[in-house]
Amino acid sequence: MPMTVPRSPAPADAPEPSGRRFVLGVSGASGAAYAVRFVEQVLLGGHELHLVVSDYGKRLLSDELDIRDLSLATLCPHLDGSAGGEDFRKRLILHPHRDVGAVIASGSFLHDGMAVLPCSSTSLGAIATGAGSNLLTRAAMVTLKERRPLIVCHRESPLSLVDIENMRTLTLAGAVICPTNPGLYLCPTTVDEIVDFVTGKVLDLLRIGHDLKIRWTG
Repeated sequence: MPMTVPRSPAPADAPEPSGRRFVLGVSGASGAAYAVRFVEQVLLGGHELHLVVSDYGKRLLSDELDIRDLSLATLCPHLDGSAGGEDFRKRLILHPHRDVGAVIASGSFLHDGMAVLPCSSTSLGAIATGAGSNLLTRAAMVTLKERRPLIVCHRESPLSLVDIENMRTLTLAGAVICPTNPGLYLCPTTVDEIVDFVTGKVLDLLRIGHDLKIRWTG
């Protein structure tokens, strides 16, 4: 049975546009719930989000969440059906992953950072070696060359030396490697709490405000 994703209540009206925009790449590693929770939180913050999903990322969304097509209605139905649904739909821009001519493939497209969540070892290697054969890896490479924040959320375990060297290469190039490792110091009792912790960490790294429960208070 597909798992569910934690949801934040939809506001009565869509939030005011923040003027900030972000890019999200979803590849085929496990962790579809992280990606969907990230989409929701970025939109609730009033930001614009450009989304690109690889073929295996699409399979991931289907296998883990039973999402078979990409739209706000399938990713965040509570936002799509809210009073501000039209505004949320306008701020979620979907890009075919084979379209390397899309705007997010160009350095002239200004944005505030990109996350690859989750990131497979295949995508990790492609980004580290400059193999921009699809839009996800091309957009990540452009983010690096333009010196914008790139958060790479590798999920696979254990790590081979190939993975470790690719992480080293990307770190030296300016990316932040943020494995999808949940902190257990908050004593989570549900999968939702683990999803929120990992998603909140990525939001923090991109300086995106949120109210997910991830803070250590001592």
